[in-house]
Amino acid sequence: MIKRKRLIWQLYPAYLVLVLVTLLATGWYASRAMRAFYISQIRQELIYHARFLAPQILTFLEPLNSPALDRFSKQTVMNIPIRLTIVLPDGTVAADSETDPLKMENHGDRPEIRQAFKGDVGTDQRFSDTLGQQMMYLAWPLRTDPVPGVLRVSIALTAIEQSLRALQWRLFLGAMVIAGLAALVCLMISRRISRPLEIMRLSAARFAKGDLAHRLAAPATEELAALAQAMNQMAQELEQRMAAIVQQRNESEAVFSSMAEGVVALDQDERILRVNAAARSLFNGESGQLEGRSIQELVRNRELHEMVRTTLIQGITARADIAIHRTREHILNIHCTPLANSAGQRMGALLVVNDVTQLRRLETMRSDFAANVSHEIKTPLTAIQGFVETLVQGMVTDPQEAQRFLQIISKHVRRLSAIVDDLMQLARLEQGDREQPLKPESASIHQLLQAAIQVCRPAGEQKGIAIHLACPQELTAHMDTALMEQAAVNLLDNAIKYSPENSHIQVTVQVAEQIRIDVRDEGIGIAQKHLPRLFERFYRVDENRSRRLGGTGLGLAIVKHIVQVHGGRVTVESVEGQGSTFSIHLPRSL
Repeated sequence: MIKRKRLIWQLYPAYLVLVLVTLLATGWYASRAMRAFYISQIRQELIYHARFLAPQILTFLEPLNSPALDRFSKQTVMNIPIRLTIVLPDGTVAADSETDPLKMENHGDRPEIRQAFKGDVGTDQRFSDTLGQQMMYLAWPLRTDPVPGVLRVSIALTAIEQSLRALQWRLFLGAMVIAGLAALVCLMISRRISRPLEIMRLSAARFAKGDLAHRLAAPATEELAALAQAMNQMAQELEQRMAAIVQQRNESEAVFSSMAEGVVALDQDERILRVNAAARSLFNGESGQLEGRSIQELVRNRELHEMVRTTLIQGITARADIAIHRTREHILNIHCTPLANSAGQRMGALLVVNDVTQLRRLETMRSDFAANVSHEIKTPLTAIQGFVETLVQGMVTDPQEAQRFLQIISKHVRRLSAIVDDLMQLARLEQGDREQPLKPESASIHQLLQAAIQVCRPAGEQKGIAIHLACPQELTAHMDTALMEQAAVNLLDNAIKYSPENSHIQVTVQVAEQIRIDVRDEGIGIAQKHLPRLFERFYRVDENRSRRLGGTGLGLAIVKHIVQVHGGRVTVESVEGQGSTFSIHLPRSL
């Protein structure tokens, strides 16, 4: 277990260490800066001496007069703490102010000498074996291109090092005094900061235990007083929000438990977060603890698991009918959507489950009924068509045979009439013989649109406009076909009027939660400012052009109201010069 320290014993050492580090860093930096300053000054002084002596030494080198040069070197710096050394191009020492040059080794390998012979001023600091001291050397080329020799001036750094050590010692003593005073000040500051915080800690502990009615006294410090006020306000708001959360949780639990649809919330690992009673009943009827268990434990169905996995990985919504078997087969319509938190980050998936067993059974019955009725109607129609074509082509010349054909036709017509009467009677029974503004029926959208296209095709062919239809053949919707055909004709007619010659009109049907019918043209387009008012009565984008093309200004308004009475809506997207797209959005069922 970690042993925690009080705040004062965390603040105090930190302040003290900060002060000591600051003092040490300042002293070290000051010492380094002074040493660098002294070294720079010495280097400038050596350069000054070298520049002053160089012309005089050249007189002894051209021609070379080693004895005179050596005497000059020793006499020049007799009372100056500077050493002179003259080195020839081969590294031989020609003169030295401190010792006999003949006893000195070759200096051609010295760093500063090599640099000077290249034409630059060479410098170096090292320990001199000859003098037994730390020295600073500066080599000065006596002349460039070529260099006849190098004048090296040097000075001992011992005095500088002693002065710097004395200064560093004084700085250290001053730092110790300052550190002692800083330690006392830091202790006082730490106590002053920690005492109110300790009081706030105790108050926060009371808040944590649920005593939200407790309030803190405001300290003398402005920031801590603001903190105390914020904590008091936090406690008050927490008290209010906790009460609201409890109420909301109770309401959510009531709604969640009362839902007829089954709801299952999953995390990213397919573990159950929440499940309501309806879902328990729909899947397996278990009443035990399901939260935290895998969805595979709740229901074993490969299609469901793949749907959940797809939603979790790809973040897309999926919907499907899934058959599960208990005492008998049940068909569940499952809607799986990504589950996101308040920040919009995905945290799992949400399953909404409906038992559609009875609904699917009724749909099957309706489909079978429609197939049977179609068969019953098609049979007499086929017979009527065959006999009529035979009579029209004049293939029957015998009057008695013709009479027999007509009797057969009459019989089939009566049969069709009986079927229609029966269907109308059945419709009245299902609707309760009520008067309705619509005459809705389940109709093929593909056939409806084909009929509308046939109506508008002659006008399109006059302008060389091709109309293309993309619609699932099996797609049906419950609607008043006459009205919806009129709406489609209006949109197609409008597209043909405002499309250029030899262009295309695309009619597309998309199915999702709604049925969407798009009529897209390649016409002149509509400015964005006109779109909000486009479906108003008599509103025209271009008065002259609309009247010239024969429009009444009511076509789009009629479309809007036809779609609205079907529980849908109509929208438009358009870009000037690029065409327009009118869309009818219809619910899957009225």
